[in-house]
Amino acid sequence: MELILFPDVLARFRESLSSDEKSEATAEKYLHAAEEFAEFLSGRAVTRELALEYKRTLSDRGYAAKSVNVNVAALNSLFAFLKLSGCKLKAMKIQKRVFSDEKTELTEPEYHRLVNAARRMRNSRLALIITTICATGIRVSELQSITVEAAQKGEATVTNKGKTRAVLIPRELQKKLLKYAEKRKIKTGAIFVTRGGKPVDRTNVWREMKTLCATARVDPAKVFPHNLRRLFARTFYKIEKDIAKLADLLGHSSIDTTRIYIMSTRRAHRKQIERMRLVC
Repeated sequence: MELILFPDVLARFRESLSSDEKSEATAEKYLHAAEEFAEFLSGRAVTRELALEYKRTLSDRGYAAKSVNVNVAALNSLFAFLKLSGCKLKAMKIQKRVFSDEKTELTEPEYHRLVNAARRMRNSRLALIITTICATGIRVSELQSITVEAAQKGEATVTNKGKTRAVLIPRELQKKLLKYAEKRKIKTGAIFVTRGGKPVDRTNVWREMKTLCATARVDPAKVFPHNLRRLFARTFYKIEKDIAKLADLLGHSSIDTTRIYIMSTRRAHRKQIERMRLVC
């Protein structure tokens, strides 16, 4: 039976992404990819041959392998929803990176400058948000789990993509969170909220962090919430050297994802091999 991607099919696909507990960002990416594929089909029925042709088209347009694979993952999700297993595509093989990009890696001194800049600009909420993400390793989307009750207990219960994990809150951070909540007269629930009382989202935090760059003297390319989580990962690994435990703390399903977080820079790796003194 022929299947054409009419708008009602895409609408049902959107609903399935929500019921599968995909994050909002992932759902939007997948839906956008499905809409682009539907535009490519131009009313033609979905076939494996056309799916392969579309994949080649993405490469011909100059899409990076990583971007092609995001589209492949999205289309495979669509095909699974439509029960078209025969259309499933293979991801492009990507050679693993050996070094991280120094230009986008946030350092600890830069992190401290961002926090101090937020304080100088009298944005205590942003300063504490930056500190909380970096000191606990949570995702910016998980900030709503930092509640008054969690701060009192010293432990937050974080649920993401159907998985739940416990996140410990350092004692010094507990004090700061409770002091902030008391000052803002927040007696229960999420501590980081907008003026309207809703939990802050990634857009709020991302936009506010960018305003700190000039004052903090930090390259804007390094200033985004997820880089704070990466700094937590690198700092933890330097102390513990336990990648499995770090993966659990970050809520990663695969250690391969965690490896990306702790990848050393080219400069750091060069220092390590120079110290080996194996040239004779």
